[in-house]
Amino acid sequence: MRHRRANLPEHAQLAKLEDERAAAAADLVAAETRVSDLELAQRQAETDLEPVRQRRVRNQRRIDDGSVGDAKALAGLVEEIQHLERRISDLEDAELEVMEQLENASAERDDLAARDAEFQGRITEVVARRDEQVAAIERQWRAKAEERAGIAADLPAPLIATYDKLRSSHGGVGAAELRNRRCTGCQLEVNAADLRTFAAAPEDEVLRCEECGRILVRTINSGL
Repeated sequence: MRHRRANLPEHAQLAKLEDERAAAAADLVAAETRVSDLELAQRQAETDLEPVRQRRVRNQRRIDDGSVGDAKALAGLVEEIQHLERRISDLEDAELEVMEQLENASAERDDLAARDAEFQGRITEVVARRDEQVAAIERQWRAKAEERAGIAADLPAPLIATYDKLRSSHGGVGAAELRNRRCTGCQLEVNAADLRTFAAAPEDEVLRCEECGRILVRTINSGL
């Protein structure tokens, strides 16, 4: 049960999804930063445009209302308006380019945000599935623990102590079946002399594998 709980396929799936989501989140942060920078650039472009437009309007008003009587000054105003119109055109073109870049960056950010949300949804599903399986294993674990406690209560304390010590030093397996003259713990075949000793031993005698030290459990398939 420990092995099952530690090696659920959902663990690997979650690790992979988290890595993919982390990469997507990094891309999203970069996209959001780009959108923020372009929004700032657009506001700056509008800020640069506004005083030029206002000056052009003021100059045109002075021309239209006849308040400038001097011909030379009037010609200067007309020339300045032409310059301002070219400046306005250049600034508007630059602003339009920024707006196009902002539109593309915003679309990319929205796609990445949707991808991040998709990863989160998949992660939530896998977490729920993993937690459900872990809960089921833990319920089985508790049931087996109760069953084990009941069995252990009827066994000699020294035998339980020996078993627990072996289990802790042999990957959780303190006893192994003797099957077809082979210890299923270390997978080594028992020699003939030991087999004869095992065959002659009383049923309640505790047998130990000479190779790995595990307690050997005799069955009809032991080959004795």
